[in-house]
Amino acid sequence: MKTDRYSLYIATTTICSVLYAIGAYATSYIESPWGIGQFRPAVVIPAVFAIVFGPWVGGIGAALGTFIQSIIRYGQPWLTLVSGTPANFLGFYLMGWLLHRKFNWTRFMVVSVVLLIVANFVCALGVLIYFILFRIFPLTLPIEFYLGFSIGLTLWWYITMLPFVLLVTPVLLRICAKVIPNLMPKDILESSLKQEIPSRLFEVVLVLSGIGMIVIGLLTFLPQAEVLVVAYKAKPVVAKLILNGIRTMFLLTGGGCTVVGMSLRILAHYIKI
Repeated sequence: MKTDRYSLYIATTTICSVLYAIGAYATSYIESPWGIGQFRPAVVIPAVFAIVFGPWVGGIGAALGTFIQSIIRYGQPWLTLVSGTPANFLGFYLMGWLLHRKFNWTRFMVVSVVLLIVANFVCALGVLIYFILFRIFPLTLPIEFYLGFSIGLTLWWYITMLPFVLLVTPVLLRICAKVIPNLMPKDILESSLKQEIPSRLFEVVLVLSGIGMIVIGLLTFLPQAEVLVVAYKAKPVVAKLILNGIRTMFLLTGGGCTVVGMSLRILAHYIKI
């Protein structure tokens, strides 16, 4: 029995890492205004594996997947070793630890939101440390710049991943519950097939997150927001492009998330009618 269990762990971890590497690479050329930080809806892949098969499968699968993708995308592993790889392991290990065999929809929503913020902040700090160590950013910049860079990257990942995690992951879990019920934990089977997803709660999270991003986007029009691009002051055109990109990023992603959340509420209302 132990041999079968270990074989299942190895097989599912391998599948998770390969699928995640492919999915992450597919959107890896869509980046944040800073030129780093990829658009990654593929996070739903290790999320499903972590919830269904446990923390080690999700954590290791996510870490290996992002490591492989980074080597293919950038040709070197150094940046991901201090940012994406440990952050992915942390985020999806914790997701599996908190949700595997302890699953319900409300818990899933809360854990997803918290871990998206925590793991992405760890990743953003790793990127910042790498940039400082390799002197891409000098140590003489204002502390506000470092904070803005780290928090900005965190929010970029959060707001672009949140809709996929909250909307696509439940669909995939329900598909898995029907296709491979023998491999699914009992709590996920019951939640997926017998319980309704608390759509209103999901909608509220999407709308509030979207409004928050819009507010941040509007704040970047204040003069103080220039500190966000102080590292690029030697190239005013580049600095302006990046600042405009930051504004657009927050306004568009925030608006999109808000629209999705409100549309789901309207759709649910008419379907009930």
